[in-house]
Amino acid sequence: MSSRPPSRPPRLAGYEYEQLLGSGGFADVFLYRQFRPQRRVAIKVLLSNVLDESVHRLFDAEANVMAQMSTHPSIVTIHQAEVSDDHRPYIVMEYCPRPNYGLRFRKERITVAEALRVGVQIAGAVETAHRAGILHRDIKPANILVTDYNRPALTDFGISIATGQGDDVEDSQGMSIPWSPPEFFADTPQADVRSDVFSLAATVYSLLAGQTPFERRGQRNTASDLIHRISTEPLQPLSRPDVPAELNRVLSIAMAKDRTGRFDTALAFGRSLQQVELSLSLPVTQMDVLDDRAVGTSHSAEDDELDMHTRIRKVATVDPDSAGLTGPGTRRPLDPYAGVAPALGSPTGPGQRPRPGGPVPSHGSADPASVESTMLRPAGAPLRAPSTAAPLQAADGGAPSSAQKAPTPAWPFVALAALLVVVLGVGASLGVRHFVVTPEEGPATTEVNTVVTDSPEAPGEPTALDLQIISEGRGTEPGMARISWEPPEGVTQEAFYRVRWKDMPKNYEKYGVFQEVYGRNSVTLPIPPQLPGACVEVQTVDPSGPVSASVEKCLDEK
Repeated sequence: MSSRPPSRPPRLAGYEYEQLLGSGGFADVFLYRQFRPQRRVAIKVLLSNVLDESVHRLFDAEANVMAQMSTHPSIVTIHQAEVSDDHRPYIVMEYCPRPNYGLRFRKERITVAEALRVGVQIAGAVETAHRAGILHRDIKPANILVTDYNRPALTDFGISIATGQGDDVEDSQGMSIPWSPPEFFADTPQADVRSDVFSLAATVYSLLAGQTPFERRGQRNTASDLIHRISTEPLQPLSRPDVPAELNRVLSIAMAKDRTGRFDTALAFGRSLQQVELSLSLPVTQMDVLDDRAVGTSHSAEDDELDMHTRIRKVATVDPDSAGLTGPGTRRPLDPYAGVAPALGSPTGPGQRPRPGGPVPSHGSADPASVESTMLRPAGAPLRAPSTAAPLQAADGGAPSSAQKAPTPAWPFVALAALLVVVLGVGASLGVRHFVVTPEEGPATTEVNTVVTDSPEAPGEPTALDLQIISEGRGTEPGMARISWEPPEGVTQEAFYRVRWKDMPKNYEKYGVFQEVYGRNSVTLPIPPQLPGACVEVQTVDPSGPVSASVEKCLDEK
């Protein structure tokens, strides 16, 4: 995380600067208003003091990759890439004003339906990038923006590489540890399309869990701790009651330690999420895949309808109405992931029925007996075995004789007798309990909400707090100040900070509201006007809840 002040926004012809959106290690992102056509855009500007040619190449490559991919509805659109008058490269991008998922997943409960929808749509974007020969390598909630139309959009291809280079990645610089697969931390880091599948699944997991997959509440969550858990510890299933077992199985396959155990493609992962939507009776999300390759893939008679709707063409669309259905005459498919996560509701012995409450077998997987048992018949039609022949006709072709008619079934009389026995038994039991048995005292109760005394320790307070005035205020018009700090020793990568002006008087309440800062060590705040001695305070907040003591710095100390 960077504690540097932001760079000066460049003067760009045809654009008017509005505000700072964020800062990274090598670039700042500003909000501008474009004059013609009129719209608000996000402009990413490389720092002027970055002289490393490799960084310049990565910046140019990001612009080219995103421009190539930006026609996809779930990838942020690139409008322009140029160099400013002060020789700083910049990229003009679509402005996504809604909070990104990096800000949302820790602060609100995201529904299963929304997490599945985001996973399917981003899977289409990732599959599109893979088919164009690009690995993203940094899929995480913060890199999924939200457009004006509430659609997720993948961004930040800054450390992407060609798929052919994945077997020998020089280092893992710039990658986000909590969502990275184990192969990123090997002695020789490696990456392929299944690495992006892992990161996308870890992102979906985070949206549902409210924390990263290998984060442990109340325990240390340093970078080394996370890397050790990612490499060695199994994925803990989501414990939310609204998360079905099918979804936990899909995530465990996609996040297998060994790449060979995962889904082979982002498309396959997206289809599995669609299957979960079907099992929950949710509207199945459409998945768009753009493919520029010249040749298509062949399809055999065993391909299901979902495959037939993703044939290689200029734009391939997964038809949500056909997800998971198989055509007539197709064979029962083998489960390639049974060794990673056993299939749900699979029988353990011949002729064994699924457990009560277990998942209903999917289409195409039922045996002939189960198909017959659910066959629709006209109302009032007698039940008969499939192989039973039709009743014999009379010799003269008339109606069957009385000897040939089926006997009256005995089960109604048996059922009536059983019902009478049950009624009499229940009545006798209630009578004995009411007139003979003395009621017993109820069992002793215990407190449900007990106070846990062993609470996690509060994190350390920020250090090296600095306050820089960017612009002076004029009268009642506030100026702007840049507040920066250094993280305390031992703080986790997932910790965030709270910043505000302290002890604001009446009519200044809005300046005294805490601003939460995620993923960086600085923030720009308006200065309370006509308060020369105003003080700012900063706190460290641990993801599990504890808050550090405040550190302060005042304007009159400048």
